[in-house]
Amino acid sequence: MNLGKIAQGLAGNFSQQSNESLYAEYSQYLLDEEVIQNGYVLIRDAVIFTNIRIIFVDKQGATGKKTAIKSIFLSTLVHVEMETAGFGLDDSEITITYLRNIYLKSKQEELVSLKLEFPKQTDIVPLYKYLLELAYQNRLSINNS
Repeated sequence: MNLGKIAQGLAGNFSQQSNESLYAEYSQYLLDEEVIQNGYVLIRDAVIFTNIRIIFVDKQGATGKKTAIKSIFLSTLVHVEMETAGFGLDDSEITITYLRNIYLKSKQEELVSLKLEFPKQTDIVPLYKYLLELAYQNRLSINNS
């Protein structure tokens, strides 16, 4: 790992990784029909976007052998916000809001927001548009049921 990635990791920023390297390390966590679309690594941790969910990999301990895997299913996304970096030390950010509860009943929504920070040089617009389209389609589906 180069110093630039370490510095970004220490600043709390994810750096984009190739799908090949993500498959090599994380394919055992994928469902049968799941395909990696994009992924980012923060020193030992990762966030992976697939066609089904967002996977968060949290390697713990000194050796990183203990691993926690958490998922947010794309079908639960309902809102996405983006903030691009400015001229200073700003980072780019995407904030996703998703439904935690699985029952789509009126007045029983449980919303959770999560912010992801990316290095200034990362083009987050394609990821934002992808997540925004999912959130839009989910809203249509929820409101038509």
